[in-house]
Amino acid sequence: MQKSLGVWGGVAIAASSTAATSSIGIGLGLMAGMVGLHLPAIMLLAFLPILGIAGGYGRLCRVEPNAGSSYSWVGRTLSPWLGFLSGWINIVGTIVFMAYTTTVTGSAILQLLGQASLHSVAGLRLDPDSTLQATLLGLIVLIAAAFVSLRGVELAAGVQKWLLIFEYVVLLGFCGYGLFVGDQPFSLEWFNPFAIPSFESLAQGMVLAVFCYWGFESVFSVSEEVRDPRDASRSGFIALTVMLVLFLLGGTAFQRVLPLGELTDNGAHGLTYFGEKLADQPLAALPLIALMFSAVASLQAAVIPTARGMYAMGRDGTLGPVWTRFHPRYPTPYAATLLVTAFTVVLALLSLVIPTVNDLILAAVNAIGILVAFYYALTAIAAAVRFRHLLRTSPLEGLRAVVGPLLGALTLLAVGGYLAWWLYDSTDHFEISADNGWFDLLIPVLMLASGLMAAAWARWVRKAPYFSPGFGTSPYSE
Repeated sequence: MQKSLGVWGGVAIAASSTAATSSIGIGLGLMAGMVGLHLPAIMLLAFLPILGIAGGYGRLCRVEPNAGSSYSWVGRTLSPWLGFLSGWINIVGTIVFMAYTTTVTGSAILQLLGQASLHSVAGLRLDPDSTLQATLLGLIVLIAAAFVSLRGVELAAGVQKWLLIFEYVVLLGFCGYGLFVGDQPFSLEWFNPFAIPSFESLAQGMVLAVFCYWGFESVFSVSEEVRDPRDASRSGFIALTVMLVLFLLGGTAFQRVLPLGELTDNGAHGLTYFGEKLADQPLAALPLIALMFSAVASLQAAVIPTARGMYAMGRDGTLGPVWTRFHPRYPTPYAATLLVTAFTVVLALLSLVIPTVNDLILAAVNAIGILVAFYYALTAIAAAVRFRHLLRTSPLEGLRAVVGPLLGALTLLAVGGYLAWWLYDSTDHFEISADNGWFDLLIPVLMLASGLMAAAWARWVRKAPYFSPGFGTSPYSE
């Protein structure tokens, strides 16, 4: 692959994949329903284990830049089965996320059309809460984003930079203004995690908050296209720091402007409602435009690392050779990009059985959040095992590459495991609803089961070298 990406290009990919504007606009309302008026506290609390895990990612990337990232690192350090599952979960989870994000994108466009007084087309009433309309419109955007990604990571990063600049200017402007003019009394209790009502609320809030930070590691999937592997680590840390500032600002501003009832009632349309509370049209439409840009950028950013992850798996023989085909003109894995997009389209169409946008989003977040906690923890444990010798030779580096990742992994495993048990214990029957714990658990269970079957096929049918003892570099080489 062509090494064309610098630090700020990496930041654009990581920040776009994390999609702070979408997380603030959609996730804060959902999160407030769980943790109440403690949005800043839960975002700060979730940042700590993610920061520790990011240290492990950074160190692994410096030693072994690899398009497969966690798939390769976990497989070569812990077990090829765990490594395959880590890569599989990341890829399938991202495809699920992309399928649902198409709906978010389409819904934002429909809301924008409604604010422009365009309420129907050819006799069809436009409804931003219609899963069918939002999904079909979002799929058009997804396909366009995929074709931009085909032209190369540098062009995609350039497009994302401009989208991010617009998003952040709008977000900082509205949230900063909301801090000063909001009429809800400010309280330091908003930042106190011990004031969260229950451990169940804490666990659900933590998984949702981790989901909001999810995506910073996408820059490590393009590490083979970054000019210096250290730049990938710098990009990831810069993006994470920016995300923390934006989440704290957004959470505080939302609570200054919106009472808890209004915050939770508006759910997926929280940012739109927030903008309308602070400004009249046309200025009130700016947060909605920013949300739309964020969703578009995150779709494009998600295509890039997912295609490269599947390229790495094809290169190792765990997937078919079709995933390794490069475009004859542009230095991109075009076959993987097109296939990932096609899978997303199919899944998005299948997801239409869930009736509302809110249920769609919440079901996806609950499912993916548990799995993100799992594969983040696996990667962090791999870093701790791989660099454990640093505790003797360089204690300061050992703190960053061993202790921090291990503490982050244990935290996420505890929270994710508790939430999985709580979802299982929360109901005694199954139904297709985001409020049904067994339905929420079905998605991660299916992902894990499909990963085990795919790994077995790669091991015994494809006879992939990845599963051979000693495959790749030594797990303890620097």
